Amino acid sequence: MKFIVSSSALLKQLQSINGVVTNNPVVPILENFLFEIEAGKLTITASDLETSMITELPVEARDTGRIAAPARILLDTLKNLPDQPVTFTIDEETYTIEIGSANGRYKLAGENAADFPRVPVVKGSAPVEIPSSSLARAINKTIFAVSTDELRPAMTGILVQLADAQITFVATDGHRLLRYRRQDVGAGQTANLIIPRKAFNLLKGALPSEAAPVRIEFNQSNAFFSFNQMRLVCRLIDERYPDYENVIPVSNPNKLTINRQELLNSVRRISIYSNKTTHQVRLRLAGSELTVSAEDLDFSNEANERLACQYDGEDMEIGFNARFLQEMLSNIDSEEITLELSTPNRAGLLMPAAADDNESILMLVMPVMLNNYV
Repeated sequence: MKFIVSSSALLKQLQSINGVVTNNPVVPILENFLFEIEAGKLTITASDLETSMITELPVEARDTGRIAAPARILLDTLKNLPDQPVTFTIDEETYTIEIGSANGRYKLAGENAADFPRVPVVKGSAPVEIPSSSLARAINKTIFAVSTDELRPAMTGILVQLADAQITFVATDGHRLLRYRRQDVGAGQTANLIIPRKAFNLLKGALPSEAAPVRIEFNQSNAFFSFNQMRLVCRLIDERYPDYENVIPVSNPNKLTINRQELLNSVRRISIYSNKTTHQVRLRLAGSELTVSAEDLDFSNEANERLACQYDGEDMEIGFNARFLQEMLSNIDSEEITLELSTPNRAGLLMPAAADDNESILMLVMPVMLNNYV
């Protein structure tokens, strides 16, 4: 089997799916890319059994055939070659791959393609389409709050709730919760899918910068994403997601509105003086003034700053983890944010001050106990 392809075009496609390949896979064959040639088209698959990515590109070829090619050595070779046509010659009996360039030949050992695991196919699902920019935004707004606790597998993924006229993405790690909802994309059906964090991370890196529709299909065990010449298949997390709606406090009479960047900068500075274990910062609300403070009694460090704000509610003092606050404030785009509070021991709700017709972002953050009300 023989084919000719541009070295840079092949490298680009391999890099877009290389994130799936793990260093010590369960099955050694998964250290390879699966190459399949048919009708002048090269289809490349990478898999870790849970997630598979498939991409394709046109090549010059008269033959058809399949081979498993070692991922690392192939990528390293292509990275160090200047852009030029390269010829792949594959011996299907010995699984030897020879790459011929303008001034060199490189021989590497492939493996039998028959050992490569089959990629699941979808059957009978009604597809959902979402613009790539909307999906990328949804992933960016939620993925940082996904739990890494393997003892709670449902929370190691993002919940995608499909409804007739909207799609909701939810992530939580038990300390904070992110709910991102798009009202301009309807699924025409109702379903709850828990997509693993790795799959969404890979998808985020592969989504095109230019607008393209992303087609989503699913069955009981897998979700399928396809756009341009790329496909991603991932196994769904088969667990019950926590009932997050019950966690969101409904009555929050105390409302703070403040410039997002000013508060973010202040929390960054003040957190330098916080305890390195709890990362606790205090927010003291009184009138039209917010005081942000922190102290580390072990080293006698303390700091405080006063910020102007709009506050409607009773005077109160509440503590938060500074790292969580920073991450959440960094993931809001609006100039001003609203923080809704009820009592110092109940969760606060963070959201953009200006509502958007097409999307709604709600961030919930649990408080940390302050010494003066323990």
